[in-house]
Amino acid sequence: MIRLIKTIALIAALCVATWFVAHWYAEYRVRTAFAEAGLSERAAECMGRRLVRKLSLRQVHKLTALQDAVHTPEGMVKAARRIDDPRVVKVTASSLLLCSTGLSR
Repeated sequence: MIRLIKTIALIAALCVATWFVAHWYAEYRVRTAFAEAGLSERAAECMGRRLVRKLSLRQVHKLTALQDAVHTPEGMVKAARRIDDPRVVKVTASSLLLCSTGLSR
């Protein structure tokens, strides 16, 4: 019985660790994409945090898959439109506005 509890605890810990690493990596990719697109480091960090918090990992993955074709922050919003997901466009545009003006941290 104790062995079963330890196994369940280990599996739960691995799931939590995987969840945190997946979100950290997604935030890193978004932050890097926006920094390369010309946003300041602080604004890019803000964008990464907001997008990962407000979108699913699948949506973030679709967005970061387009990072090679994007060279400006406005281009990222245009790329978000190509995904054909209104939530991605809304969150990307609002986050870009709030983060680039400094209204969000």
